[in-house]
Amino acid sequence: MNKILDVIVVGGGQSGLACGYYLRRHKVNFLILDKEEKCGGAWLHAWDSLTLFSPAEHSSLPGWLMPKSKNLFPLKQEVIDYLCQYEKRYDLPIERSVTVESVLLEDKIFKIQTSKGIYFSKVIIAATGTWSNPFIPKIAGIDTFKGIQIHSAQYKNSESFKNLKVLVVGEGNSGAQIVAEVSKVTNVKWSTSKPPQYLPDEVDGFYLFNVATAKYNAEKEGKPFNAANYDLGTIVMVPPVKEARSRGVLLSSGGIKSIYKEGVIWNDGTKEDFDAIIWCTGFGYATSFLKNSVSTDDRGIVKTEQSKATEVDGVWLAGYGSWTGYASATLIGINRNAKQTCSEILAYLHKQ
Repeated sequence: MNKILDVIVVGGGQSGLACGYYLRRHKVNFLILDKEEKCGGAWLHAWDSLTLFSPAEHSSLPGWLMPKSKNLFPLKQEVIDYLCQYEKRYDLPIERSVTVESVLLEDKIFKIQTSKGIYFSKVIIAATGTWSNPFIPKIAGIDTFKGIQIHSAQYKNSESFKNLKVLVVGEGNSGAQIVAEVSKVTNVKWSTSKPPQYLPDEVDGFYLFNVATAKYNAEKEGKPFNAANYDLGTIVMVPPVKEARSRGVLLSSGGIKSIYKEGVIWNDGTKEDFDAIIWCTGFGYATSFLKNSVSTDDRGIVKTEQSKATEVDGVWLAGYGSWTGYASATLIGINRNAKQTCSEILAYLHKQ
């Protein structure tokens, strides 16, 4: 049998690095397995103009502040550079181009089958995020559409959509930002199932983190949390979205009922032709590799108590959002999530 590690972290993006920081501090024998060929996590696949929603000083992993940016919100490449420098700074043990295919528990040891062989560990931390599990709703006729269809996970920039009639579907941040960008080069319509909800202009991702913290503290102390005290919405007013608002292009045409070869049928029954559809409809969770060890629902959610899987001992999940820890899918939010996760793992290992 190969060497049995204390912990294997699956995923070398921001969540995996944050967990690695705390595991390294406590001198745990661990390894991070990452399917990417190079550092940067999901940011490698994001569209070219994507930025953070918070300033650099409010977007840092544990131990080292993100260097300040000339921009209010750090650019995609600045985030990638930070993540790459971070793993070098803390000398985190990472093996890349390794796809984890399945995890089996055998005699209290996890057997991790990968594209590059078998690994063994006492503990698994899943930190694979969402980007590799894009969600597109099953709308009637979707398979008949003859035009271009992509998910926001595949979108890079507006160049390939010049002179095409484009439909962007989804009322979240990605929908608003892609409408803002593509509308500069061609005719765009925006489909949302409900009216888009915008945060006030002065609100950024750090504010949202503080709201999540307030909710976390209230529940921890057994106190009620009143969301009405906060200006909550969906869409962060980053500069490109503000600019699009000034051009009057952030107008929803409503929901779509079905799709046909040349376009869509809107909820009011009218038909409209399109050359391309960009689905900004969110993601599931990239946890399918755990299916032989724990149960997941249709979205990939695992039953947890905070980040610890309740169905089987030795499995933790970090950075997937509210079900693994408030704001844990953000650079600043994963700090608390990773710290608590690694503290629980240390206690678990000491009992073995």
